[in-house]
Amino acid sequence: MTLDQVAKKKVLRDITYGLYAVTASHEDERGVFTANWLSQASFEPPLVMLSVENDSSTLPLIRASGRFAVCPLAAGQKELAGALGRPKARAGDKFVTLELAVVDTTSGVPALAESLGYLICAVRSETPAGDSVVFIAEVEEARSFSDSPPLEMRQAGFRHAG
Repeated sequence: MTLDQVAKKKVLRDITYGLYAVTASHEDERGVFTANWLSQASFEPPLVMLSVENDSSTLPLIRASGRFAVCPLAAGQKELAGALGRPKARAGDKFVTLELAVVDTTSGVPALAESLGYLICAVRSETPAGDSVVFIAEVEEARSFSDSPPLEMRQAGFRHAG
């Protein structure tokens, strides 16, 4: 059986995605990127799944620290989502260049103050997934900053090739 490439692309694009800033730090280094392949995986314990590209500069920080923060972006933060999506090799330290305000978390992982809130997640497992790696992580800390609607990929005009 041959995979219908047109149907595959259309249906994959019909899956809804939010846009999130994901941060991590280890020793004196910190990283941040835009993620959209994220989902809750379990109620008890509270688990999330996060896909991170293998060439992400933040991936080694997640692996070294065993933690990351998920910061849902608000509906009006399309430009921020785009800026956070640029590779560190071109954008430099995005915390500095974008003047990102952070809040202190119990675990020390930086969380974006200009987001809807944050989840601090501790990695429980890692699985290779093509050009990415999928983490299963347990939510250890949560804080809400706003009840505003979240930014969705389709609303932002972003999309995957499928």
